Amino acid sequence: MDKAQTFTRKNWKPGETFDPLISKRGAVGTQVVRIDGPLKVAGAAPFVAEIEVEGMVYAAIAHSTIARGRIDTLDVTKAEAAPGVVLVMTFRNAPRMAPTPLYLTQPLAAGPNTLPVMQDDAIHWNGQAIAIVLAETQEQATYAATLIKVTYVEETARLSFNDGKPNARVPETIIGEPSTVTIGDAEAALSAAHASVDHVYRSQRLAHSAIELHAATVRWKDGCLVVRDTTQMVNHTQWTLAQVFGIPPEKVRVSSPFVGGGFGGKSLWDHHILAAAASKLCGRPVRIALSREAVYRLVGGRTLTEQRVALGARGDGALDTFIHEGIAAGTPHNDWPEQFSLVGRQLYAADTFKIGQKVVDLDTLANTYMRAPGESVGTFATESAVDELAEALHMDPIDLRLRIEPDKEQTSGRAFSSRNLLKAYELGAERFGWSGRNPNPGQRRDGEWLIGMGCASATHPYYRLPGGAARIRLTADGRATIQMASHEMGMGTATAQVQIAADRLALPMDKVRFEYGDTDLPPGTMAGGSSQTASIAAAVIAAHEVLVTELLRLAGNDSPLAGLATDAVESADGGLRAIGDTARHETYASILARAGRDELACEANAADPTEYQKWAMHSYGAHFCEVRVNAFTGETRVSRFVSCFDVGRIINPQTASSQLRGGIIMGLGMALTEEALFDERSGRIMNPSLAEYHIPSHLDVPEIDVFWTGIPDPYSPLGAHGVGEIGITGVGAVVANAVYNATGVRVRNLPITLDKLIGRLPIPV
Repeated sequence: MDKAQTFTRKNWKPGETFDPLISKRGAVGTQVVRIDGPLKVAGAAPFVAEIEVEGMVYAAIAHSTIARGRIDTLDVTKAEAAPGVVLVMTFRNAPRMAPTPLYLTQPLAAGPNTLPVMQDDAIHWNGQAIAIVLAETQEQATYAATLIKVTYVEETARLSFNDGKPNARVPETIIGEPSTVTIGDAEAALSAAHASVDHVYRSQRLAHSAIELHAATVRWKDGCLVVRDTTQMVNHTQWTLAQVFGIPPEKVRVSSPFVGGGFGGKSLWDHHILAAAASKLCGRPVRIALSREAVYRLVGGRTLTEQRVALGARGDGALDTFIHEGIAAGTPHNDWPEQFSLVGRQLYAADTFKIGQKVVDLDTLANTYMRAPGESVGTFATESAVDELAEALHMDPIDLRLRIEPDKEQTSGRAFSSRNLLKAYELGAERFGWSGRNPNPGQRRDGEWLIGMGCASATHPYYRLPGGAARIRLTADGRATIQMASHEMGMGTATAQVQIAADRLALPMDKVRFEYGDTDLPPGTMAGGSSQTASIAAAVIAAHEVLVTELLRLAGNDSPLAGLATDAVESADGGLRAIGDTARHETYASILARAGRDELACEANAADPTEYQKWAMHSYGAHFCEVRVNAFTGETRVSRFVSCFDVGRIINPQTASSQLRGGIIMGLGMALTEEALFDERSGRIMNPSLAEYHIPSHLDVPEIDVFWTGIPDPYSPLGAHGVGEIGITGVGAVVANAVYNATGVRVRNLPITLDKLIGRLPIPV
């Protein structure tokens, strides 16, 4: 862009007034190639495992092979004598460290569990680290770790989900929401309903499998801990490591300039703490890069769930009752229930509700976030059940959704800030060709292939996290740098924020930079919950308010802007201008030059996210899918996929499309191929490699057509919502619904593998 457009500067009050950029088009809304793309294509973007530090040693971890008990004997003599070995650290020689404060218990807590890290001989899960080896090369460290000999005193471990269900506990909250919600007598309404469905849906364990493996490079210098990490939460990691090692947070620096995929798993885990402790012992920098197997042993994933959904309807489709309850597996030492029950609290209208979930505590690795935690598996259950109810009513699934559209969030009573799900269905159905669907299962064939169509809703909450601050630096040459300790994990954050700041400041994009990923910058929020776009944008709004005030102060009496109040000026053409008077304008460079300043830096905290205390704020989408199922083998192929999303204003169509498609692809893995196979006898994950844990490949994925309503949310910054997570929601259900339409076989247990179909399929004549 040669020139930025003009935008009026007004105060944005969360939940009360609109952002003035909401309807203005400049850099925002334009398809822009990612600014970090050339660096990555050229191999000039250094990831953590590529960082070289003088004197660095390499780490490898030895893992427990039992699920519960204690270490009886531990012989490290051969490992210590192996070539190149610098240190073998176990609970016997590890420095004393405090347990990590559990995530969500304090504003910056990042602990995945409450367990001490290598402080005693106790074993809490199969795969727990029992030793860390440091050596001059990675190969030497990895080999030496195999020489460690250990025996255990085993204790009875809780490993069976089914055995634990009778003792399932009700968690105190579901990420701050009530664990149970009851409106009316839902069970009685179900019994009296004209039509009803009542089924149990299951989802299995999933493992984090980002292409970039978890890694960190750590060193101690003058009593300070310096961490180069691949993380979604630099400030949380900084604060939590400070608590573990008993030092002030300002003595910990965490940087993370490039992250090769996060999806919820790139947070703080034991390997960070072990590497920092070992570095402190040996006095040298340490690089730790987990193997794929080590990721599956040390980094939590999505837990398994068992969900009951029961829907009762009148003859016209209106819901008498909505029941969504179930159980997720967890551990005694973390508090992260897979929040599947949040979906039903707002998606559809009903007269009565019964919603709740419990947790079965098992002796396993603590589960954690994975893309759209809760909503991804919750929508599998609810959207499958809606499809089943539509068949019971002899009604088109989209027509049923039209009849149960809510006018407010059902369990809170709050009005929606913006909800255009039906518009998404209208647009998506037309593009997909839904009118060509045969409502009778098993009727469309192409030789030995059975063909079916399905639809399902996608939904994800809007989040804007508190605690972020931004700094704007203006320099005498008219350039601006935005600084905030946020994160770029490949989703286009840096590009989008340059676009937003360019419009906010009325500068061309090539005069704006965004610096991120370092705790030396103003504090950022974690990259999670599809919250970064709004969280950063709100901080920049606040910093811009301060900047304009300071610029008017510096301008003085000799400026064309003299005497103007902050609410009487607007950003225009690289400077400030009086509203309604184009002659009263001065560039940023001119203001700084007159004041004799080389630069002006202004910093401010974002306003508290009060908008979603007043409004129910969610993103939505309508998925449409066509599958082909081989009648002889049960092989299932997705042949077409169309999705229309209601996600507010789109900042960058190119990066948004990529995020939405990526979510859908991850959903196809959940629907068809992915499962972390858990041995309930030993507590061990049995397929800890990409050769055995099957993520979708190119041949598994059809062309995916994504588009959006483009309707802004009036109460979010720029009218935008996040797009990183909603794509995966509803995908499990849309595939299952299409498989049913193709075959007449209803699969309620993900993933939909051929063993769940073969022998139940109609064989072609």
